[in-house]
Amino acid sequence: MRYWLVMPAAGASRRFGAAHPKLHRPLLDRTVLEVALQPFIADPRCAGIALALGREDLANTGLRARLPRQVTAVAGGARRCDSVLAGLAALGAAAADDWVLVHDAARPCLGASDLAALLDAGVAHPVGALLGEPVADTLKRADGAGEIEATVERGGLWRAQTPQMFRHAPLRAALAAALAAGREPTDEAQAMEWQGARARLVAAREANPKITTPQDLELAAALLAARAAAAAPAVTAAQGTRTCA
Repeated sequence: MRYWLVMPAAGASRRFGAAHPKLHRPLLDRTVLEVALQPFIADPRCAGIALALGREDLANTGLRARLPRQVTAVAGGARRCDSVLAGLAALGAAAADDWVLVHDAARPCLGASDLAALLDAGVAHPVGALLGEPVADTLKRADGAGEIEATVERGGLWRAQTPQMFRHAPLRAALAAALAAGREPTDEAQAMEWQGARARLVAAREANPKITTPQDLELAAALLAARAAAAAPAVTAAQGTRTCA
């Protein structure tokens, strides 16, 4: 199979509260944006990538020069759904029934096993799939004064993550229909839900936090460093086996 990627990256990073946008902050030896792109750049199944950037980033020739050839930079919009639609429109070679993954640039910790699980579940489902996490915490609903109004039953509740995987034409039509009706979906799965299409939820096994604050960035760096350290002995052992052979 093959798939395409749309990565919305035009947000203003207002909640991050730093002088520089969070996507350009260092994360290990690269930037957050570069780390988020890497799993797809390295995947031969990914036919192409549309990266929706803000106006300043789109005009940044240095940034554009660092993007690999399979990445097409396009102008994003004021809202996430606008950026995703711009990315979908930029996938000129994508067929109507090709799979498209939408992944947040602010989620740089996507694990290879979770990406594989998502693709396996998506291609086997008539609508598509998305990564998520079943809610384990006790949930409270607050009133206007910040006091507990009720405890919410958590059974069946998930935290939605990305990537989210759908066919190109149905996703584009669902987003366009939502905007035409004056509705703003918070993710692609919601736009599909409004069309009566129910995607498959796939439980993420590796932490895939969204970077919103500087503390989230520190957590992402620690997660990636721990994964690299855990993978190093396996690589060394494999190299030793080849040497002995």
